[in-house]
Amino acid sequence: MTNALHARDPAPERPPAGAGGPVLVGCSHGTDDLRGRAAIRSILTGVAAARPELDVREAFVDVQEPAVADVVTHALDSDAPGAVVVPLLLSVGFHVRVDIADAVDQPGATAAAPLGPDPRLVEILLDRLTAVGLGPDDSVVLAAAGSTDPAAALAVEAVAAGLADRLEQPVTIGYGAGAEPRVTAAVATARADLPPGGRVVVASYLLAPGYFYDRVLEAGADAVAEPLAPDVRLVDIVLDRYDAAT
Repeated sequence: MTNALHARDPAPERPPAGAGGPVLVGCSHGTDDLRGRAAIRSILTGVAAARPELDVREAFVDVQEPAVADVVTHALDSDAPGAVVVPLLLSVGFHVRVDIADAVDQPGATAAAPLGPDPRLVEILLDRLTAVGLGPDDSVVLAAAGSTDPAAALAVEAVAAGLADRLEQPVTIGYGAGAEPRVTAAVATARADLPPGGRVVVASYLLAPGYFYDRVLEAGADAVAEPLAPDVRLVDIVLDRYDAAT
């Protein structure tokens, strides 16, 4: 495992460290799911393609290696003018406030904001719902991973509100962990109020397949939309977060 994008994945060659500004460290949770790994890596491959002058590296807070603290330290040991960790996470939570914050607690390192909330995430959710044939009588549940951090819940609520505005119908929230209601309970509540012929459709507010997406698939909905990645709009959000932090 290297500090950069894995060699087996197609990506532009990086210039020498420091040629394009601080190293961009894309930090995700990590997963054992191979589809999930590929989906997350597609974001950083897209970032490297969009900004070939940037040194783009991959890091994790759990499950996979290299650990974010190690990647940041190695970046700062090079001749790069600093390192910016962009959380490939949808909201503030333990991993942002603790793991990533600890990793950048050294001169030359900083952390960008997480990817959500953002109107472009709502656009991706709309596309995913269209792909599963969302109908006028269907009820939508927004499924998020969940966190005990109140700021994370506010971020999810902002996305749910944006989605409800675009759909012009209510959107129920369900969480995989850390907050209530859980996805299964949210699906059951939505089903109790369904009009004849309607379905319960889950919008997966998750970046990639993995543990939480598997739980969503088991929650009893009639249709489950795909997660957010891969999508070029995620690349744009990552670059916006990096630019804001630099």
